[in-house]
Parts: sequence; structure tokens; C-alpha cells
Amino acid sequence: MAGTSRAKVTRVWLWRWRRSPLRRRSDRAEAWIVLGTWFLALLGAVLAGVATADAMERGMAENRAQTRAVSAVLTENATESELGTVWVKVRWTDANGGSHTDRTKVDADTTAGTTVTVWVNREDELVSKPVAPSEARLQAAAGGVLVALGAGTGVLVAGRLPRALLERWRLAEWEAEWERVGPGWRKRMLG
Repeated sequence: MAGTSRAKVTRVWLWRWRRSPLRRRSDRAEAWIVLGTWFLALLGAVLAGVATADAMERGMAENRAQTRAVSAVLTENATESELGTVWVKVRWTDANGGSHTDRTKVDADTTAGTTVTVWVNREDELVSKPVAPSEARLQAAAGGVLVALGAGTGVLVAGRLPRALLERWRLAEWEAEWERVGPGWRKRMLG
């Protein structure tokens, strides 16, 4: 390995924006495409993320507003389970005095007659416990971040299409130019 040297490549940042006789129109077009793509990716990611987080948080708040906790009584004994919770039948009374029964999960070995808290919607149907406001904010933020990443990535991937078309166009131009100039070079080299 001693004695071998590597050529140092110097990168020039923003070279497509600098004045140069070697800069082509397609280089300027690609620079604008890259700039526009990054701008749209950032803007789209922020807007999509904020909108998603807001919608998720409003949806969970609406769910909390439409549910209420009621006391229910187990109508049967819970049997032991490996999971620690089992489905059992419970009975509760609605605000109008009507009686309702359904099944809910309780800890294993809970006996009939035990009072448990269940959550019901406006139609007095059992629903899962609503998400607490602090947990709702956390879930909404996580959902917003995921959607923002997806939206931004989608725009960046879509921005590769016009750049690929520009590259294909440049290669076709180079090929046409070589077809015109190439025979003269071959004569000079051979002759």
C-alpha cells in the first residue's frame, strides 16, 4: 500500500448556481428542481404532520366526550387464565334505569357480584376505555411525525422523476454530439 496515492476530490457546493461556461441549461433546471423538491418536501411534511396530529387529537377528544364510566356487576365468576384477564358477563344500569348486559375483560379469579368500572357510549354499549389526554397528545404527535416523514419522503421520491428525465435527455444529447464529433477524433488518433 505504500507509495499509492489517492486523488483528492474537491466538492464544490452549489456548483449549479455558480456562473460557469461549463454549466448547461439542464444543470440550472436540475438545481431549481432540487430546490423546489426540498421546499415542497419540508412544507408538505410540516403541513401533513400538523394536520394529522390535530385530527388525531380531536378524534380522541371526541371519543372521550362520547363515553362515560359506569359501575357494572359481574354476573358470573371469572375463570383462571394464562393471560391474567378473561371475558365475563357484566350487568349495568343506564341513566334511565334500564338494565344492560354484555361481556368485558376482568382479572382472572374475580367473583360474581364484584363491581367493576366499564365504559359505555351514548347508546349504552360497552366500548374500550378512552385514551387519557396526555396519552392522546403523545399518540397524536407520533402519528403526525410518521405522516410527516411519509409525506416528505414521497415528495423527495417524486422529485427524482424529473431529474431522471433530465439525465436521460443529457445522455441523449451527449450521444448525438459524439455521433457528430467522434469520427473526426478517431481519424486524428489513427492517422
